[in-house]
Formats: sequence, structure tokens, C-alpha cells
Amino acid sequence: MQRTRKEILPGVYLTGLQTDKFKTGLITISFLTRLNRENAAMNALIPSVLRRGTVRHPDMDALAARLDGLYGARLEPIVRKLGEIQCVGFWADFVDGAYLPENAGADQLEQITELLGEVILAPNTRGGLLRPEYVEGEKEKLLECIRGRVNDKIEYSRCRLTELMCQTEAYGVDTLGTEDTAENIRYDALTKRYKALLSTSPVEIFYCGREDFDRVAQAMTRALDALPRGEIDYDMGTDIRMNALEDHVRVYTETMDVEQGKLAIGYRLGSCMEEPDMAAIHVMNSVFGSGVTSKLFMNVRERLHLCYFASSGVDVYKGLMYVISGIDPQNYETALEEIDRQLQDMRDGNITEEELSSAKLTLVSDLRSVTESAAQLEGFWLGQNLRGLDYGPEELAALVEMVTREDVVNVASGIECDMVYFLRDEEDEHE
Repeated sequence: MQRTRKEILPGVYLTGLQTDKFKTGLITISFLTRLNRENAAMNALIPSVLRRGTVRHPDMDALAARLDGLYGARLEPIVRKLGEIQCVGFWADFVDGAYLPENAGADQLEQITELLGEVILAPNTRGGLLRPEYVEGEKEKLLECIRGRVNDKIEYSRCRLTELMCQTEAYGVDTLGTEDTAENIRYDALTKRYKALLSTSPVEIFYCGREDFDRVAQAMTRALDALPRGEIDYDMGTDIRMNALEDHVRVYTETMDVEQGKLAIGYRLGSCMEEPDMAAIHVMNSVFGSGVTSKLFMNVRERLHLCYFASSGVDVYKGLMYVISGIDPQNYETALEEIDRQLQDMRDGNITEEELSSAKLTLVSDLRSVTESAAQLEGFWLGQNLRGLDYGPEELAALVEMVTREDVVNVASGIECDMVYFLRDEEDEHE
């Protein structure tokens, strides 16, 4: 697999992975912008509105017919949050040229990129403005998604923890924005935001497939040749807070009709984020709580039966770790104490060789599986590009294998608890 990266237009970067491993090609295009409360919902809405129709293909039926004519190609909106950067755009996948019928044209790639450019640069407008009916229709779908987050209580708890813990930071803004800002979106303001996004955003394009990189670069350059470029905002990134916001752990309890309490704990990774060792951070998290051999699973769940489940995760962009657990309310204090004790065990170096080896083995397996999926490769390399790193998943797997107990202890020693969020049933008397 060969990786190539090139600036093909001002502020537009193409990363190509040439491989014959997949039968389909994948192209994604992401406009990068600062995450903030004012614009997050509008940014998230823009790709869905653009996907409603273009000048040449004025509605979704016409676009669907065009994609069917490209042997079942797909083109869909995508919205992501990487640290305090919001990435909005599209992904497209299509049958690789080697697997097309003999009578198919040889320009499948060019037709896909042309359609991508058309959706982005030539939407179906009225009087130069995004069509009100398209904006209103997609806005209602966005609001449904925002309101529907509460249906998944685990994810809801994690989002609420993030929102509350980072309420003074851009990171506290959800990927899709907030319900109140989404409700107030109007077609004229969205048009203005759409034009600003096109002219000021750095753009990351990713291609995975067997086509020659130069051919992909030429096709994408032609497709985006009319992309307006103004003063591009390169000065974006993620502010990393090393320590907790206050000198005590903040606690927030929320009540809702739930069958099972959800405990979410947020930590700052601390001094290890000054010069982050990504491999050591991931191994630390794996030892602590991200697998079935982790300390949280083996001790808090299996040995002490304090929870129904417990797992941890890290955000290496922001320097955060979180624990999510399902508990009975009467176990609240005991579960908190035991989770803290397991983390202190790591700080004290109480990590067995079996725990370390199992954590690394799981991580290495996960990283190597990334190379088996074009979508996972795209996500991995987008993150690497934003962090300015140039090693791939296999190289990261090799670094993971070299992590020592001392490396894990060094990471764990700086971790500081910032907030505890507890979602409990409305009838529960627990304070």
C-alpha cells in the first residue's frame, strides 16, 4: 500500500492510498472548520442540504438515478468532530474499474469526482440562495437526530459528560450542534455560512483504491476547479487543558426514566499531552478499561459485581479519558471508589505482565484490522493529517508492541479526575 499526499489547489490536500485490496474505491472530502456553538448546527446541515439536488440533477430522485447509472455508486453526507475541529463533507464509494462490465466506460472515476464537485459547487438554488424547502426538510431531520440522542442512554451520558465538563471549551459543543441553534437556522443565513465554508476552510480529500494517484489528483482538481478560495483559516486546532477545571471533582446528577443508572467519569490526561506518546496512551487505556481483560472489566465488573458493564476511552486530540458504566444506584459510591482504586493501582505500577501483554495484543490486532477497511483507513489517516503525523496503523502497532510498564505508569501518573456525571431514575432516592 502506497501513501501519497499533495496540495492540489490552495488549501486543498489530497491523500491517496493506492491498493488493490478492495473491490470498491472510496473518496471522501472534508471541509475543516473551528467547532463553535454558533455555527456547528449550520455546518452539520450543509452537506445534507447540498445532497438534495444540483443544477443538473435537481432533486434526490435525479441524483439517485445518476448514481445508479454509475453501477450503484453511493454519495452521502458526513459530519465528524476531531478534537475541536468540525469536519463536514461527503463520502462516495463506487465499483473499482477492474470489476466493471467490459462495456462500461473507462472514466468511472472521473464521473464520480465530477458529480462530487457538482453537488458541492452547483447546488439547486433559488435566486442564488439554498432552497427553503430543502433547508427546512433537512433541518427537521437534524433536529430529530439531536433530540434522538437521549434514546441511547450510554451515548447520551457520554455526551452530557463532555458537554458539562468542557462547557467553557469548544470541545463541549456536540458534533451536530445544539437543538436551539438548529431550530433557528434559516435558508438565507445557511447560504451565507455555506459560502464562507467553501472559501475559508482547509479541505482534506482522501482516496483509497487502485487508481493512479496522478489520475485521481487531476480528476479532483478539475471537479473542484471553481471552488472559491478566500483567506483560508489554517489557525485551527484543539486547546488541551492539562488539569481539572477546579480543585475538586465536579459532580453532576441528572434524573430521567431509566432502568439502569449510568455513571460517566471524565479525566484530563495531564502532562503526558505535552509530548504525547500515542502508543503509550492507547496501551494505558487498554490496560485500564477498554477490553475484556482490563482492570475495570476484571475487577469492577467480574470480581466485585459493582456494575453491569464498564469501559474507558481516550480522545488523543483533546487529552481526555472517560469511563462509562452501568450501575445500580446503591453501588454508586462503592463503584466510584473502586474505579479510582484501579486507576491508582496503575499509577503505583501494579500492572501485571499478563495485563500489559493482553492489552498490547488487543491493540495490535485492532490496528492491523484497520488496513482491512477503506473507511477505517480514511478515518485513521484523516486524524494523522490533522495531528501532523505520518506513520500508519501498522507502524503504530509496532510502537504499541514496544510500550513498557514504565511508559504506562508515566501516562497514568498525570491523569486527573475532573467530573463525575450520574444519570439515575427519577424515582431513585439516592443523593
